[in-house]
Amino acid sequence: MPHATTSPTPLLRTRPIGVGHLRAFIAVAKHLNFRAAADEMALTQSAVSRQIQSLEDEVGVPLFLRHSRAVELTGAGAQLLHSVLPALEAVDATVRQIRQSAGRKSVAITTWASFAAMWLIPRLQDFQQAWPDIDIRIDTGDAVVDLDTTDVDLAIRYSRGQEGAQQLFGEELVVVASPALLRSGPPLREPADAAHYTLIETGDVHRMPQLEWLSWQRWFGANGCDQLQPPRWLYFNYAHQIVQAALAGQGLAIARLPLVADALAAGQLVEVLPRHRLASPLAYWLLPGPRSGQRPEVRAFCDWLTTQAAQTRDAMQGPK
Repeated sequence: MPHATTSPTPLLRTRPIGVGHLRAFIAVAKHLNFRAAADEMALTQSAVSRQIQSLEDEVGVPLFLRHSRAVELTGAGAQLLHSVLPALEAVDATVRQIRQSAGRKSVAITTWASFAAMWLIPRLQDFQQAWPDIDIRIDTGDAVVDLDTTDVDLAIRYSRGQEGAQQLFGEELVVVASPALLRSGPPLREPADAAHYTLIETGDVHRMPQLEWLSWQRWFGANGCDQLQPPRWLYFNYAHQIVQAALAGQGLAIARLPLVADALAAGQLVEVLPRHRLASPLAYWLLPGPRSGQRPEVRAFCDWLTTQAAQTRDAMQGPK
């Protein structure tokens, strides 16, 4: 009895398909008719048919079942449509956005989230009123963005120093609390009295050297009472969360003075034990990108930012 033979398994294609015929594929899938698809695309019916045939050759399987008066998607065709349609819609939306923004003046700034939330964003309305034709994009994150390789125009950074950068303002660390908390809590006359309150601190204070400056351990140590422990701790990841908790009366916080100067001036926060501020080696720096600094809109934003920084420096000195 002769042995049965099996057909060789066809080699599967591994090369990515070209995308040039996908518009025709979507048009035919929508109308299930080659003529209607050709009318939509302003092509001949034979041209659309050739594009679909080429796409099927590339994919390696039929995408449509051809009938005398209409066509029908195969299972593979329906699967491809499910993937292609949202992808091309996303591409079209991006292209529309690019076209709409073409020719508009814009400035892109990179900084970290707490600085954007507490200092930059509350002031932006002033810039927008003065320069209504300039769009602003703010990108926030902890990673340092390379201005040489991105489309970001300016960086605002928090460090000991930055080559080629302009210092906006320095920093002092202050203990702050809400007025309501101070009215209801025990007296705060000496540094040791802070240990009677819930203390608010960043949860990863010992992860990076610059966060060590914000620790209660350092503040107590500088004031000769480093063995004290509060009744409870409250930890957050970001400076703006710490200040928000202090504003809500949830405890005492060590805050960066430039970022809370406005809240102190407005009476939303109170500086506790002002004779016990701590100096910080860190400062806030403005760094223009190498290809951006000469654009008029970028210069306008830098000038505005410098003016705002001068006002913050004045606020840090307190009432004259």
